[in-house]
Amino acid sequence: MSAGTKKNILVVGSGIIGLCSASYLLKDGHSVTIVERDPLGDGASCGNAGAIAATEIVPFALPGLWKDVPGWLLDPLGPLSLRLTYLPKFLPWLYLFLKSSSHQQVEKTASAMSAYLKTAFDDYAPLLGEAGLQSLLKTEGSLTVYKSEKGREKDSYYWDLTRRNGIEAHNLSRSEILEREPQLGELAKCGVYTPHWGHFANPADLIKGLAEQFTRNGGTYITDEIEHIEHQDNRPSSAITKSGQNIAFDQLVICAGAWSARLAKKLGDSFPLDTERGYNTTLPTPGIDLNNMVLFAEDKFVATPMNIGLRIGGAVEFAGIEAEPNYKRCDALLTLAQNYMPNLNGAGGTKWMGRRPSTPDSVPVISQSSQHTNVHYAFGHGHLGITGGAVTGRTVADMVSGRSASFDLNPFSINRFN
Repeated sequence: MSAGTKKNILVVGSGIIGLCSASYLLKDGHSVTIVERDPLGDGASCGNAGAIAATEIVPFALPGLWKDVPGWLLDPLGPLSLRLTYLPKFLPWLYLFLKSSSHQQVEKTASAMSAYLKTAFDDYAPLLGEAGLQSLLKTEGSLTVYKSEKGREKDSYYWDLTRRNGIEAHNLSRSEILEREPQLGELAKCGVYTPHWGHFANPADLIKGLAEQFTRNGGTYITDEIEHIEHQDNRPSSAITKSGQNIAFDQLVICAGAWSARLAKKLGDSFPLDTERGYNTTLPTPGIDLNNMVLFAEDKFVATPMNIGLRIGGAVEFAGIEAEPNYKRCDALLTLAQNYMPNLNGAGGTKWMGRRPSTPDSVPVISQSSQHTNVHYAFGHGHLGITGGAVTGRTVADMVSGRSASFDLNPFSINRFN
């Protein structure tokens, strides 16, 4: 890259999206600075299930889903929780969520997400190779289990839509499940195996390793919080941090997870982002071994074998960003897991809550600002932050450098709900 095209780029956020974006921008020869308010803190990137769920192209808002919501809310072990005090703030997002569940919109979303996630593994390869993190990635596929054939049949539209978008998925009988996962108990009656799936043995190690490689490659990492964006000639030009630093930039990339919409609003872009608070417990001595990442379809939780134990996670809680965690959700997930895995040792676990930045249509924002040509957004990945991290990072670098993206960016626009 010639000196004339080298840009000073400020990336806000060092979760997986920010780190992958910053890393790919460095590869293009730019000068890159990351500002992060809480490294390895409560962000969704460090404590999640670690999946590269390249097959997860179907949005959460499916036709008819609303029928299940009351039952979930009334079930103390259910997958969905809503704090009533948050309901007034949540209603606008909920309206758009339900609107996105039309058959036509779901089909469009699945197609867009399939194109987006097609290179999920390929785009991680150079980042992992350079940082020496290849051993963290496991590519054994995933197993989705059901308590009955009726349960699997209820998800037939989901699996049909998945397969129609070119994704391999194999139905398994009870005996075939046990061949893959002999530790599963009687509740696992049938399932689906998806080979194009992987997971990281420890997401926190991934984040730490990518951050260290970023600084080794010449990137600048600042622990601080952006409070204000300064403009020059009606164009964003510098950021003022909480500690008083003034960071000048040519290009600004917002990858601040659940906090991104607040920054976007300061820059003239409104977006209906909410926060799916997810919970998990990591068991250091689970007493069982799983060969695959296992998804429990009807009860909406997952079990991930990691190098620090077995992580049991899932659930969706809507309560806003500031509300204190309700770790009873962790206990509920652990109870569910022991129903499926009777020999599971639930003692000594570490509980965690993370804030997933979630859009009503399950599609992330990967977009230039509608107001400023030197501002770019990459947030709202929900459950697919790790999955889409490297794809988004490469795409952000393409946007900044003026290259065409490898997929249609229109469904990912910041103003698609306007």
